[in-house]
Amino acid sequence: MSNQDGNQATPKRHRNRPAGEQNSATQSTTLQRPLNDDKDEWKAYWNTQGQPWRTEPEIDVERQAFLVKRRAIVPDVKKGIYRFKEMKLSRADVEWLLATHNGGQGPLFFGSSNREPYLRGLDLRGADLRYVDLHRLPLSNLRGGLSAEHWPHATNEQREIAAVHFEGSNLNRAVLDGASLRSAHLEGADLSVARLENATLRGAHLEGANLSHAFLDSLTSLNNAALGNKELGFVQVVDVQWNNANLSQLNWGLVDVLGDESKAHKRTRATGEEKDKFTRLDEYQTAVRANRQLAVALQSQGLNEDAARFAYRSQLLQRKVLLYRGFRSFGQYLFSLFLDILTGYGYKPLRSFRAYLLVIIAFATAYFVIGHSVGPVLSPLASIVFSITSFHGRGFFPGSNISLDDPLTVLAAIEAFVGLLIEVTFIATLTQRLFGK
Repeated sequence: MSNQDGNQATPKRHRNRPAGEQNSATQSTTLQRPLNDDKDEWKAYWNTQGQPWRTEPEIDVERQAFLVKRRAIVPDVKKGIYRFKEMKLSRADVEWLLATHNGGQGPLFFGSSNREPYLRGLDLRGADLRYVDLHRLPLSNLRGGLSAEHWPHATNEQREIAAVHFEGSNLNRAVLDGASLRSAHLEGADLSVARLENATLRGAHLEGANLSHAFLDSLTSLNNAALGNKELGFVQVVDVQWNNANLSQLNWGLVDVLGDESKAHKRTRATGEEKDKFTRLDEYQTAVRANRQLAVALQSQGLNEDAARFAYRSQLLQRKVLLYRGFRSFGQYLFSLFLDILTGYGYKPLRSFRAYLLVIIAFATAYFVIGHSVGPVLSPLASIVFSITSFHGRGFFPGSNISLDDPLTVLAAIEAFVGLLIEVTFIATLTQRLFGK
């Protein structure tokens, strides 16, 4: 069975398959082709055939013939014609299409030393793969959206028609290097540990997607990709290997909180089961790491304002971690809370100015009241001046009519201590904020 691309039901060895897989494909095996739909038997069989990425029973002859007919369709960007447009495909379908791709030579493989970069991957433009388990599939050079040649001249409608639909799909550990995913719908998709080197995700929809541990590089295009919204949630990015991917192509200002943080805030799992304390602690620690890592990556690319925002959120989440650790970390929790109120961990210096004014006014009021009760009497202006000088450690002047054991002197000493604490804290946090120390 073949089509105009030379695809066959029984795949040949791919010239770009790693040597180990080539050898395993040529080895004789005692396993017979399964005659039933037992997935375990089929997985064992595919493994002996050098196709360990296949997990499903092979589709029947009728389905194969249908896919061959569809694959013979000549795509037309202007007319919106694609081989699998709006067609629901299963994992078994995709496995068979991969195995018979490129004249029966099979899929391209990431990292192959003799890989031919001009070879095109599977064409799934417009296909419906919503909520399909595609984990670990070799989808290198996948065509899941318009090419760089057609994109600039296409209308938004044409771009949308060509976009592949992966909403809610499991693409964990999938190999998508070099994939064209312009305008692709990846809302809620699991892309954890996926390989996205040299992939194009321009205008892709990543709302609620999980990118944790994924591999990107400087050739990965993220231009105008949507990172999330309040309805679908935001992308998860913990332990992403950015590898100099251009983060300035993304509008981080629209990201209220990372998906890692949103996940940590939820008290229940997706199943509705209540999370235990240790699960919540682990999720908060993950959220801390995600925000810190992203802040560092953004800072390295000169995106200082965005970096500061995520660094601040990491501090807020770290305080949650301290709270969940219980009594042994309660002192650290209180100190962290104090730093947040006073300086916003150095990221909100205006808070220090507000704290300064609050302390001055509070002590000035106390000086005024005590002065009219036990003396010496101070006017409102004199109370404010005395408070300011006391805050900076100069409240008592030798030769004045105020003795060392007067209530005003004692109160001034307390204000001087408070002022010293605020000044030291402000300088320390601001230094850390400005110099990263």
